[in-house]
Amino acid sequence: MTFRPELLDELLKGYQNPEDLLGDGGILKQLTAALVQRCLNAEMKTHLEE
Repeated sequence: MTFRPELLDELLKGYQNPEDLLGDGGILKQLTAALVQRCLNAEMKTHLEE
């Protein structure tokens, strides 16, 4: 799966320095947390359906 450049542009809008991307409140940390949460939710849903 690839991301549309427009989606990445929208996510990165307003980020101007490395801390905005990599710091405690940066987009990388936010995206990682969202991805992990989605994976855990999907795993739990699959587990409960079995």
